Parts: sequence; structure tokens; C-alpha cells
Amino acid sequence: MSALTQDTGQKTSVAAISILASGSMALAKLVVGFAIGSLALISEALHSSIDLVATIITWAVVRVSDRPADDEHHYGHGKFESLSALGVTALLYLLAGGILVEAYSRLREGTAPPTISAIPFVVLVIDIAVNFWRARALHRAARETRSQALEADALHFASDVLGSFAVIAGLALAGFGFWWGDAAAAIAVAIMIGFLGLKMTRATVETLLDRAPEGVTEKAEAAIRTVPGIVDVERTRVRMVGPTYFIDTIAKVPRTYPIDRVEEIKGKAQSAVREALGDADLTFTAVPVARDNESVRERIMVIARNSGLAVHHVTVHDLGEKLIVSIDLEVDGEMPLVEAHDVAHHLEHHIRDEFGEDVEVDTHIEPLEPELPHGTDAAPERVAAIRAALSEIAAGGAIHDIHNVRVRDTDAGEIVNFHCRAAPSMSVIRVHQGVDEIERALRRAFPSIKRVISHAEPPRA
Repeated sequence: MSALTQDTGQKTSVAAISILASGSMALAKLVVGFAIGSLALISEALHSSIDLVATIITWAVVRVSDRPADDEHHYGHGKFESLSALGVTALLYLLAGGILVEAYSRLREGTAPPTISAIPFVVLVIDIAVNFWRARALHRAARETRSQALEADALHFASDVLGSFAVIAGLALAGFGFWWGDAAAAIAVAIMIGFLGLKMTRATVETLLDRAPEGVTEKAEAAIRTVPGIVDVERTRVRMVGPTYFIDTIAKVPRTYPIDRVEEIKGKAQSAVREALGDADLTFTAVPVARDNESVRERIMVIARNSGLAVHHVTVHDLGEKLIVSIDLEVDGEMPLVEAHDVAHHLEHHIRDEFGEDVEVDTHIEPLEPELPHGTDAAPERVAAIRAALSEIAAGGAIHDIHNVRVRDTDAGEIVNFHCRAAPSMSVIRVHQGVDEIERALRRAFPSIKRVISHAEPPRA
């Protein structure tokens, strides 16, 4: 079962139980209130009736609010909970106003106190216990599912607890001969309803106006910054729709990163935000930026990539006051020279724009290697001859133990791969120089060889 289905089932079940609790206690208080003539108890019963209406609305709304996004509601249906909470708040204000008017009328005209017996106190004690239990259960479910509708329902039941205490106080005052006690308790209930409505209105309006939930922006940015490859977070926007945080962020990433690496960063950022916040939907915009430690070679590769060009063997020399740049540029082998020269000229122009007009740039134009050239394994006799030649060339040198020799015939020529060994303490530069000498000697001995790829490794342990 998915988390969404579990949340919907949890919210629906607690809302359904709340309907039974609200209905039974509202009916009991209303009957007893009319029987003894207590305005405070009738007011509290009407308050519970509003809670019953609110709970029924909540039960219906949570079945809709957890529906996934569709063609008309791109951010889901979570705002239905906010609208239902706003509607219930309006009912609360109407009820509070009616109670205040009736209580003022009784205080002005003077009315007989209610008939006091043990029955209303027993009903109110049971009501307090039921409402306290339901308020805790609803608050816990609202916190777990981040449901605004259930949170509003929890506040209703919590206010009922306070309202019942106020009614008990009013009935007690009436029992001791203070005729105004019942009306005063009704006014207290109305004031509590008003404060409850004010709190609900503020939270609901803030959600409808897309106010960022407190502390969520900081948590989201902190989670995003933990992802390797994020240089900085430029901007983050957060809004809440139902239980889901919708987060839009603009993050800086090194411009030297390939697209697949940036996509990997996006995925990790989404996972980090969900781990920090739970139900979150992240829209990640990557802005490529130049880092302070970016090398000249990396900057040239970025220029070429931005122009959609394939380059390799980028060589850079610093003569103090002048940069010397050499590049191998690959273009379509069938392209006319005049067009290829224009491509190279534009690339050199972009490099000079980056480093200054005095930079010296030479571009070697060569045909683009086919992406998947056709090839076959060479005959065993040919492989043996090349293996023997490699061993003879390497004999007595620092590069030794030629092994794992492979030869393939391709349309462009022969491709040779081999492994070799060198002393563990040798530097990479010396190993590379030694291997290069072997590769050049092999190509002189076998002109049909197009390319030689070697892999140097230390001796076996």
C-alpha cells in the first residue's frame, strides 16, 4: 500500500470517528440544555453541532484533497482542505455572534437561572473526556499527515473542552444564586469560539496566499547544500498545498559538468529534500557557473562544448605574458575544408574572447571518428606477430611484461590494445613517456595500425 493511500485512509478513519463523537455529544448537550434552560449549555451544544458539520466536511474533503495532480490541478487537490477550513471558520463566527446577541439580551432583560441538577454536570464531564481524547487523536493524525482540515478539527474539539469547563463554571455560579452566571458562561464560550476562528483564519489564509511555512526554506536549502557538486543555492521558494511542500530552487553547479552529472545532482537534491521534509516536490533549476579554481584547459573545453564541437588533446603553454593553445578539432570527414576552417576560426575567436586577443591558438582539424565503427578480431597469427613485436620493443626497458594483447580490424585501420607493467615508484610522466615510445615504435613497424591503446599497471603483489 502506498504512503498516499495510507494517509488518506488514516485521515478518513479519524474523521469518521470524529463524526460519531461530535454528533452524539452535541445531541446530548442540546437536549439537556433545553431541559434545564441553560443558554451556556445550548451554546456549547450548537458549537459542537458546528464541529459536527465541520467534521462531515472534513471527512468529505480529505477524500478529495489527497487525489494526485491532474490536467486541471497541476499541484494536486490539497487546497480543498484550506477552503473547507475557511468555510467552517465562517460558521464559527456566525455562531459566536448569535451567542453574544442572545447572552447580552438575557443580561439586559434578566432571566431565571437554569434548573440545576447532576445530569448536566455528568454530560459535561463525559463531553470533556470524549473531546480531549478526540482532540489528541486528531492532532496526532494531522501532524503525521500534515492535514490542515484535521488540524482545524482538532482545534474544534480542544475548544469544546475549554467551552465545557466554562459551562460548568456558569452552571455552578447559577447554582450558588448568581443568575447571570449562565449568560456569562455563554459569552465566554462565544469569545473562545472567536479566538479559535481567528487562529484558524490566520493559518488558512497564509496557506491560500502561499506563505512559506516557517523554517521549511532553511531546511530545504540545508538539504540541497549537502549534495556534492552544488556550488551554491541562489534562491529557494516554498509553498504548501495540502500536506505537500512544493519547492522551487535555483542552484549553481560547475559549468564543466556534463549534462548527465547535472541530472544526477538533481536526483540527489530531490532525495535529500524528501528525507529532510517528507512529502516534498522539488523543481530544480541548475545554473552553470565558473569556479575560481577552473583551469585554462577546463575553460577551453567548456567553450568547445557550448559550441557543440568535439575537441581533444588540448595543450596549453604559459609563456609568462602569452598563452599558447593547441587543439585537435574533430569535424565531419566529408566536410569541405573551407567550412571546416570556418568552424575552427569561430572556435579560436571564442577562445580569444575568453582569454584576450594576444592568446595564440592553433587548431588541428581531423575527421570525426565514427561513433560505432565496424570491427572484427584480427587473425591469431597477426595478434601473435604484434605481441612479439611489442615484447621486443619493450625488452630491457622500464616498461615490461607486455600481456593481454588484442588486435581488431576496423574500416579505419587496426586498433591495438595491450597491458604492461612498470615499477610502482615510477611517476605517471615517466610511465607515459615510456609507453609513448613503445606505441610510436609499433606504428613505425606496422603502418596499418591506426591507434594503440595501452594500460600500465604496477607488478602483481
